[in-house]
Amino acid sequence: MKAKTDIAHRALRPDMGLIDPENTRTLPGVVVACSGFDVLSHALESFTALPFNKRVAPEHPGARPSYQGSNSISDIWALKAAGIGAKYIVRAAQGSTDHEAKGQMLLAATYAGVGFGNAGCHVPHGMSYAVSGMVKNFVADGYPVNHPLVPHGMSVILNAPAVFRFTAPTNPQRHLKVAEVMGPDITEAMNDDAGEVLSGLLIELIQALGLPNGLSAVGYERNDVSQLTTGTMPQQRVLRISPRPVTDNDIHQLFLDSLVIW
Repeated sequence: MKAKTDIAHRALRPDMGLIDPENTRTLPGVVVACSGFDVLSHALESFTALPFNKRVAPEHPGARPSYQGSNSISDIWALKAAGIGAKYIVRAAQGSTDHEAKGQMLLAATYAGVGFGNAGCHVPHGMSYAVSGMVKNFVADGYPVNHPLVPHGMSVILNAPAVFRFTAPTNPQRHLKVAEVMGPDITEAMNDDAGEVLSGLLIELIQALGLPNGLSAVGYERNDVSQLTTGTMPQQRVLRISPRPVTDNDIHQLFLDSLVIW
């Protein structure tokens, strides 16, 4: 049991542990899916993050934050990871012996890690910590634990559709660009469609992999939203690189919008 637990734990962050697709063979599909959604959101968030040249300059180089905002280098890694992730996540989660798909997801994890390690993540990750930290009774299938758990990748991706609708007006073309590399023909999409296009792609993947329909499906109710908001606002390390400034009221509404996502 310990060996399986160790493998599943490393699968929570595939970019920091698993290096051989064979090691993922016995992982439950939901573990692969949650890990893959974390990878995908790493890519989407770093590509849509506040551009580095729009950040307030620090007083001296030693005061630079670890996350710099989107930039020409991180963009390369993020776009590549988004394309690979969208193409292979379903196959990787549904095919225990599909080593091509699992290997490609591990590669996407590495690419996304380089991208967000430089640019940073933003609001979906900022909200996710409260979701995972305040879980009541929900226990995710496939995880060898005897306590409530909302896996990290699940807590991130359930917030993401609402967030990308919120951030898309800041740079519709950027949101459409990352949607385009995920596969669909968006040549007819207008700037006003950007948020719905990107969010819709994520919702299709969430549905295809059988993840819960929003935060209400993992045990949260409207009367929990104020506490979730309070738990999110200290996450300024990531919230500050949102392409659209977020207030308490914004986060509160994003949680409301994430209770049910389709």
